[in-house]
Amino acid sequence: MAVVETSADHAAPPPPEGDAGEREMRDLEDLLSKLNPMAEEFVPPSLAAASPTAYAYYPTPTPSHVFPAVDGLAGPRPRKKGGGGGGGGGFGGQGHAGKRRMNSRTSMAQRDEVIRRTVYVSDIDHQVTEEQLAALFINCGQVVDCRMCGDPNSVLRFAFIEFTDEESARAALNLSGTVLGYYPVRVLPSKTAIAPVNPTFLPRSDDEREMCARTIYCTNIDKKVSQADVKLFFESICGEVYRLRLLGDYHHSTRIAFVEFVMAESATAALNCSGVILGSLPIRVSPSKTPVRPRAPRQLMH
Repeated sequence: MAVVETSADHAAPPPPEGDAGEREMRDLEDLLSKLNPMAEEFVPPSLAAASPTAYAYYPTPTPSHVFPAVDGLAGPRPRKKGGGGGGGGGFGGQGHAGKRRMNSRTSMAQRDEVIRRTVYVSDIDHQVTEEQLAALFINCGQVVDCRMCGDPNSVLRFAFIEFTDEESARAALNLSGTVLGYYPVRVLPSKTAIAPVNPTFLPRSDDEREMCARTIYCTNIDKKVSQADVKLFFESICGEVYRLRLLGDYHHSTRIAFVEFVMAESATAALNCSGVILGSLPIRVSPSKTPVRPRAPRQLMH
């Protein structure tokens, strides 16, 4: 009778039960022998004093406490007390450090992009309005925002004009020397961006736009100065104040105010108060982009 051979007939006999375990142990020993016993796992400074079990079940974090250079200064930034830097999440916000770093870089890039499409205009006649100034640059490109400020070092004023693109900002530089009012303006690349205004605060009607023409925005107000002091200061120099709102809290070293005058001419005159000492600090005055809306009456609780 013929015999048919199968692969099973040539298979190696099964190893003793203990050989597989010994081979796994030898492989493990060989693997461990190749590791550097002097290597140290990176631990963020904010976790260095914590219990080892606090991060034992998480992957080794990257050194995200080192931020990109800002204003010419590179290297680690000082941390706020508490280790969180204001971020949420576990481990004092360290779990989101990479995300925060990305957001920081993104926001800086966005800010730099805004600065490149913004110009600084100086030597502006005090009778020139923001609308007239913006109209001068309308042929350069679409104007996003125009902010005029009183200059404490001059009877003239300065302003920042933001365009929708960098090409418009470069074209605006060619208008330096153009006479606007009685003086030739100077136009230079800006070193700062215009702080955006919350759109919900912008005027919603012609009446509110007229209110803005009578309103100024005052910053760097000494915290010791009261609302009555601010009102008396502007009324004695500029004219009758219709409504005033003084804002600020203990978190900030100074306060701000929105001052609405009865007459638009008073608001124009108030811009010349920029740099005047009120209390112990020089105030900064600029036209307000937002009206001072009356406060909504509080509803009584039943």
